[in-house]
Amino acid sequence: EIPTQYPPTGLVVSPDQQTLIATCAGPVSEIARIDIGSGKVRSRWAAGHWAMSPVVSPDGGTLFVCHRFNHEIGIFDLRTEKVIGRVPVRREPVAAAVTPDGRYLLVANHLHDGRADANLVAAVVSIVDVAAGKVLRDLVLPNGSGSLQDLRISPDGRYAVVTHVVARYQLPTTQLDRGWMNTNAETIIDLNDLSVLNTVLLDSVDSGAANPWGVAWTADGRTQVVVHAGTHEVSLIDFPGLLARLAKVPAKAGTGNGAERVAASRDRTEVPNDLSFLVGLRRRLPLPPSDRGPRAVAVVKNQVVVANYFSDSLAFIDPAAAQLAVVSVALGPRTEATEARKGELYFHDATLCFQGWQSCATCHPGEARVDALNWDLLNDDMGNPKNNKSLLLSHRTPPAMSLGVRETAETAVRAGIRHILFTAQPDEIAQAMDTYLKSLERVPSPHLREGQLSPAARRGQSIFADEQVGCARCHPVGVFTDLQHHDVGTRTRLDRDEDLFDTPTLVEVWRTAPYFHDGSVTNLHEMFRTRNAEDRHGRTSHLDPGKLDDLIAYVLSL
Repeated sequence: EIPTQYPPTGLVVSPDQQTLIATCAGPVSEIARIDIGSGKVRSRWAAGHWAMSPVVSPDGGTLFVCHRFNHEIGIFDLRTEKVIGRVPVRREPVAAAVTPDGRYLLVANHLHDGRADANLVAAVVSIVDVAAGKVLRDLVLPNGSGSLQDLRISPDGRYAVVTHVVARYQLPTTQLDRGWMNTNAETIIDLNDLSVLNTVLLDSVDSGAANPWGVAWTADGRTQVVVHAGTHEVSLIDFPGLLARLAKVPAKAGTGNGAERVAASRDRTEVPNDLSFLVGLRRRLPLPPSDRGPRAVAVVKNQVVVANYFSDSLAFIDPAAAQLAVVSVALGPRTEATEARKGELYFHDATLCFQGWQSCATCHPGEARVDALNWDLLNDDMGNPKNNKSLLLSHRTPPAMSLGVRETAETAVRAGIRHILFTAQPDEIAQAMDTYLKSLERVPSPHLREGQLSPAARRGQSIFADEQVGCARCHPVGVFTDLQHHDVGTRTRLDRDEDLFDTPTLVEVWRTAPYFHDGSVTNLHEMFRTRNAEDRHGRTSHLDPGKLDDLIAYVLSL
């Protein structure tokens, strides 16, 4: 065991196999360089906000790191351990991989960064031109794609795969079967022309494969492995067979060479909706109860090794065996989980859901925050979708939901189990989830400077508190909500005339875009400059641009 100053979030081994590099996440993260032979930390240096997913260039000279909450890639010279570049990407980069020739870095952006009420709402994979130090293009995933988790490149360097959820957010949440609300997928990227080949669902027709996370290949590239953190499973996929099946699908229905029908897909556009596409190409292996929450996977000498987040264990699988079996190895003494830890497991556990399509974390990823989507939940009638809300402080800021239709967060948790997971569970499960959600702590804003307000934010703090502006009247310091409902002029044609909206907390507002109950505003500059002409969100129309920037700087620092 090697102690680190902050929680480690990623590991990479240098090409010469002598050094282990670990990213350790915090507001100012740390990168630790570890000698594998001795297990000693040889050096440490600072990185950006919430560093993760380190990647070393093929020549061993450059380190790429995802600075998640700075929305950028940090580039470090491993000889000097100094930052030599920063590349802005779209939103919350959480995984990356470099092509074998070192030309391109592929980056998985966790969430989309646009409006939630648009016709196309999807996260992207950014392609970084390493030599130019900038994004060459963004590959848009299918509509509803989000919660990207891992991105890896096949052993032959020809393809990349990113795991993610495909949310069917445009449908009312009346059912779960056949992926009505959420499906779970991988998108295959062709590295020859840096384009999306297609997106394949990892679910079965009557069995969801919730929360796909880590991905890997056997050395020969024949077997692709995906772990499902929500359903505690491993998928072993015939990757050449998958590519061959995709190649048989015509570009347009009714065209092609007359080859036999492939699954249910008539053309390539239907593949991302085809729950039968992997039939005959995938073996699906449930892990034993000793292994919960698989999130990372590696293949070592054709032995699949799965790392399980909740059980602190490794699972070993021989993919060549006719009868798949799991050998589980505990990484330390088994200890009784705390109530909060149990609640965290239940929150991420899709086996509590009908047919395993989703977990609570599917719609609230990133420690119960947001998926940045609008959902038409049935708790306030149909046909009036609302933007998803973070559950941070939810138990301290009743009522719950945009219209306050749940008196407390406790009520909302139990309603969510019944009406979103579509099952009945013992109340001790809901109680543990309550404990977990109450234990959540705010992440310090990336807009702070060494943990303190910047000069602009300090000026903005005074403006925020000014009675003539009135921000603090509805967002008093503390939890930054008055716990009341208001008409703030945001009703749309989908809302009822009598609808009043719950005042949201401003804590962590920097990470919960888009804004308003309909998700129609992408950032606070847009909100104040184009959506507050009537001064319904504080009397700000008289503020000059500089003062408005200061006010926004303060709010983004909360």
